[in-house]
Amino acid sequence: MNILIIHAHPEPNSFNGALTRTAVSYFTDNGHTVQVSDLYAMQFNPVSDRKNFTTVDNLSYFKQQLEELHATEHNGFSKDIRTEIEKLEWCDLLILQFPLWWFGLPAILKGWADRVLVMGRVYGRGKWYDAGAFKGKKAMLSLTTGGSSETYGQGDLHGDINNILYPINHGILRFTGFDVLPPFIAYSPAHVDDSTRENYLLEYQKRLKEIDTVEPIRYPSLAEYDSQTFQRKE
Repeated sequence: MNILIIHAHPEPNSFNGALTRTAVSYFTDNGHTVQVSDLYAMQFNPVSDRKNFTTVDNLSYFKQQLEELHATEHNGFSKDIRTEIEKLEWCDLLILQFPLWWFGLPAILKGWADRVLVMGRVYGRGKWYDAGAFKGKKAMLSLTTGGSSETYGQGDLHGDINNILYPINHGILRFTGFDVLPPFIAYSPAHVDDSTRENYLLEYQKRLKEIDTVEPIRYPSLAEYDSQTFQRKE
């Protein structure tokens, strides 16, 4: 199996770093092939503009989606974007590894999604959800939080963690065709003891060992919606 980890934490010795190292070690020890895009180490530029492209569709007005369609047809993506797209097309399993910042993705990871998940090659023209470009591939979020698990349930202070992650799981990963696995969450690793952190790593290894048998999150299929109005069928 080919695994791609998109790692988004500025500190190599962070707990996110430990989770990525755990995944790399487990998968390589078990005969899989792993690539890691360490966005901070790569100094990945999260800002979308004309530097995304080596081609130009409309010089007088910049609309990113139209430039992406043009670049798809004319092999016009910048090298950094093209490299990341090729990694996505190569992998069988995608893991996004990140700390939850302001109830969402760190800016560098959101910028990676903004720049790399391009219209034409990755989505659009009938490619979305269960008909997406990455149909048949799996994806999983692995993340850390600042707050404890007791603050992320339904009715709790921060709200249900599944609702917080829905725009990422459904709006990014499922939208582009991935079968989305339930997230692995290490709650508040900066505020727990060493034993708890070690248990998190053991639990993560166990999750990775079971990756082929974990049931994806159930999302409605396109067949459940009217193809013209996109309203749910009665």
